[in-house]
Amino acid sequence: MSPPASPSPAPLRRPTAPVRVLAVRDGQSFERPDRLAAEEPMEVRVGGPGQEPMSVAVTMRTPGHDFELAAGFLYTEGLVRSRDEIVSVNYCELPAEEQQYNVVTVRLARAFDLGTNARNFFANSSCGICGKASLDHVRVSCPSLPPGPVVAGSVIVSLPGRLREAQRIFEETGGLHAGGLFEPDGTPAAVREDVGRHNALDKLVGWALLGDGLPLSGRMLLVSGRVSFEIVQKAAVARIPLICAVSAPSSLAVAAAEELGVTMAGFVRGGSFNLYSHPERVDLGS
Repeated sequence: MSPPASPSPAPLRRPTAPVRVLAVRDGQSFERPDRLAAEEPMEVRVGGPGQEPMSVAVTMRTPGHDFELAAGFLYTEGLVRSRDEIVSVNYCELPAEEQQYNVVTVRLARAFDLGTNARNFFANSSCGICGKASLDHVRVSCPSLPPGPVVAGSVIVSLPGRLREAQRIFEETGGLHAGGLFEPDGTPAAVREDVGRHNALDKLVGWALLGDGLPLSGRMLLVSGRVSFEIVQKAAVARIPLICAVSAPSSLAVAAAEELGVTMAGFVRGGSFNLYSHPERVDLGS
């Protein structure tokens, strides 16, 4: 058997791209250099022993932590169930002059068959997964989360500042989402950036999966934008009990959080926040 998958290598494609812009300030224009967040497609292929890897997804992502993204995506979509199933994660084997580092192959210890779960995955940076085969495939089976841990309200209001301090690429571009995993006392465990908020979360879950750090039942998540149903579902699969967001959740996200036992805090900014589900995990007196 091949050695276990290693953490994602250093980015082989840059997460930012240089451009020149015509800046307009106070009625005056001038040309200057700028940097944009890179957005490129990444294909995920999966195969078991003796199988030709099959393409299961194409996602528009910011290059970097690609192995984590592939592994996290497969886990949160229910296509991989544990770290033990993953034998290796590698870029597609191509000659150097043809290698674009935009195809990641995940080898499993068991046979891989999408079967009736075929989704025809395509993910864009705005809305996440599109084109699932039917509405029956939107939900990934996931049991409700148990109680705990309890987090101080003062810790929750501190999270946006702590996340912002760790957003290295955002400092260059101003154009990326971020997701951060935090300990109950607010200590950052991991932060990932991407043009897609769902990708940032999958990178975090992949980080935990490849490092034998699942489930994430003792940590909380902060996302830099709004919260969709898909974010709640992915977090619940990884057993994250508390989701915080700088912006608003959708109605379906709140319904899912209530059903799955996830605490949802939205509009975490300026020292305040709203609780939408399972407030028992937040100590409002501290």
